[in-house]
Parts: sequence; C-alpha cells; structure tokens
Amino acid sequence: MVLSAPSGCGKTTILNRLLNRHPDWVRSVSVTTRPSRLGEKNGADYEFVTPRRFQSLKERRQFLEHARVFGQDYGTRRAAVEGGIKKGATVVLTIDVRGARSVRRLLRGKVPLLTIFVLPPSITVLRERLEKRSTDSPDEIDHRIEKAEDEVKAAKEYDGTVINRDLAQTVRDIETLVKEFEKKLQTRREK
Repeated sequence: MVLSAPSGCGKTTILNRLLNRHPDWVRSVSVTTRPSRLGEKNGADYEFVTPRRFQSLKERRQFLEHARVFGQDYGTRRAAVEGGIKKGATVVLTIDVRGARSVRRLLRGKVPLLTIFVLPPSITVLRERLEKRSTDSPDEIDHRIEKAEDEVKAAKEYDGTVINRDLAQTVRDIETLVKEFEKKLQTRREK
C-alpha cells in the first residue's frame, strides 16, 4: 500500500495508528538525509544517513524509488519492500507523489498495489498544522504549501482518497478502502 499526502497532513500519525490496529502490516522505513525531528527514532521513523551514504546506496541501486524533496534526499529500500512482499505482509510505504508514480510503474501488475492519497481539509488548515509543528521557517512553510497545492492535483492518480479532518475517521476510511481492495482481489482469485 502506498500512502501519500502533502507535508504536514498527518501521514506519520495516520500510519502509526494503522500499524497499531494492524500488527501484521509492515512499515517501509524511508532513508533520508534530513535531520531527525524531535521524537523521531533512527530505524523506526526513518533511516537517517549522510548525503554521502545516500549517494552510495543510490549508486548501488538499493532504492525502489528515490527523490529530492525540500532540499533533502528520500528513498525506499528495495530489499525491505521485496522482503515484506515475499513474506505475504501488507507493506505500507509513506512516500510523495513522485515516489508513488515510480512504485506504480515498477510494481503495478506484479503485486497487488493499493494507492491512497490523504487530503487536508483545506490549504488553510494545512498551513495551520505546519505552523503549529514549528519545524519550518515561514519561507519553508510557504514552499510546502505551494508544493501541497500541486500534489493535491495528483490525488486523482490514486486508487482512493480520504480527507484528514479527524484522525480516527481517517484511519477508518483507509481501512474501508483496504477492505474493498482485498474484496476485489478475492473476487478475482475466485474467477
């Protein structure tokens, strides 16, 4: 499953809630060159690496997808995703629009793939969330909002969308999309 959303829309919080409710699901831990935020743990939230280490992983083709976002590099380790899939686990990737496009291109038709885009209730609410997070300068927030407006246009590329007005409802909405997807897969297998 691919879960995408604009920066500040709650992807990590949503994912943590989903993983607590579904212990059989596996988080794909992204590799990044950005500094950790307060409370983030290396290896659990992200794998924090130096730009040099990231470049080495990229050159050795260790990434399923990778992108430069807001001046930092992010990537999804190929082996971790493929290993989870081989074990039959639901592997959840929280990646941006470009990463989702790459994953769709690489995996669609090879493994069951569900893509979900989480929308903010509004751009105004998203700005308030980013400001409340207190991790970015006003210029960085403006840049994130500008990017969010572009990303929201890509929501139509996803299998499903949910609006994150209320965390508990958002989690239930995602679970409903997953159940519907699993039902379709089961129907196809039975034919």
